[in-house]
Amino acid sequence: MAATVTEGTRPGYGQLLRTPGVWTFLIPGFAARQPFAMLTISIVLLVQHTTGSYGTAGAVAAVTGVSMAVFAPQSGKLADRLGQRAVLLPGVLVHTASVSALTALALADAPLWALFAAAVPTGASVPQVGPMVRARWAAKLDGSPLMPTAAAFESVTDEFTFVVGPVLATALCTGVHPAAGLIAEAALTLAGGLLFAAQKRTQPAVRRSGGGAAVKQISALSIPGVRVLIVAFLGIGSVFGGMQVSLTAFSEEIGNPGANGLLYGIFAAGNMLAGIACGAIAWKSGPKQRVIIGYAGLTLAASALWAADSVVLLAVLGLLVGLCIAPALIGGYTLVESLVPASARTEAFTWLTGAVAFGQATAVTVAGQLADARGASAGFVVPLAGTVLALATLLALRNRLAPAVPGRITARGTSGMGHRSRVTVD
Repeated sequence: MAATVTEGTRPGYGQLLRTPGVWTFLIPGFAARQPFAMLTISIVLLVQHTTGSYGTAGAVAAVTGVSMAVFAPQSGKLADRLGQRAVLLPGVLVHTASVSALTALALADAPLWALFAAAVPTGASVPQVGPMVRARWAAKLDGSPLMPTAAAFESVTDEFTFVVGPVLATALCTGVHPAAGLIAEAALTLAGGLLFAAQKRTQPAVRRSGGGAAVKQISALSIPGVRVLIVAFLGIGSVFGGMQVSLTAFSEEIGNPGANGLLYGIFAAGNMLAGIACGAIAWKSGPKQRVIIGYAGLTLAASALWAADSVVLLAVLGLLVGLCIAPALIGGYTLVESLVPASARTEAFTWLTGAVAFGQATAVTVAGQLADARGASAGFVVPLAGTVLALATLLALRNRLAPAVPGRITARGTSGMGHRSRVTVD
């Protein structure tokens, strides 16, 4: 049942969180997505400890990210067709086993090929809880002006996990044991994933193809705007990956490894604060404009990272970079509602999440190699390069971010901005 907003009222977080039934998936969803923020940094810290190389650590983390990017959209497509529970239950079990195997191999000083072999199923089985939560919001708020607020709320939630996750993983790896971060990640994935999968009432209805008036199943990747957003989200991934490795290397260079968690937490906190503001502001501009402006600001802020030579300066720049990520992320996820039919939204969200993971994986590898060869400052060039590419793509192909025309106006729905939305009909 779609949520309603009284005419003339301003959609806000209070109204959003009073939507009936949402807390039944929000709380388990938060627990289930927390491990995702711990995975990459935990792999980097463990493998760097056992091998002494950021490049090797980055390569193993990159294999995990690439594997996730390849398999996440397939997971989303299966969730749209079979239901989220059917995908989550086997996924969390495979992920827990794969992370355990990767941890054991790293501690046993296994050869690199063995670490890569374990990293593939580790990434492929990462539970796509964030996209699944967004799909539940989209189903719950179908046609409601609250949808942009929900997108902002999800960005805040994501970034809160990225404030807590890297700090927790770093504290566990440096204060308890180098493998403690991955062990905690596996345990949280298992517990949180099973709890989220148990919330059957709020999962989107399965839309099966064939027969009568059934909706024809289409791929989210067939929609031009989604392809543009995928390239753009690679840029966001390059920021996350480049920052993780370069901040770790910088902290090692100055002889204060514990500063890594603090610096990355400040960076993520900037994103979270901007996400809160994005959801509270009644925007006059559309999500497409906010995406482009967000990327422009992100590129500008990232351009100075390589020159930072102190913890204070790097913290300030990291905060600015974080503040610019939220408008880009929220605008992109909000655009999905108007670009993609409901029957393919989980897939669309997982394509974007996979793009972030792939960009992060590539950035971790390249930044790790640069940090090994030329120091932490060289690693910070990676976020700049990624955001420049993303911004150039958005500017060149911005017309594709509008709903497809010709199309048919859906009988029941309106977009998150309160207008009738067009969807492509094959």
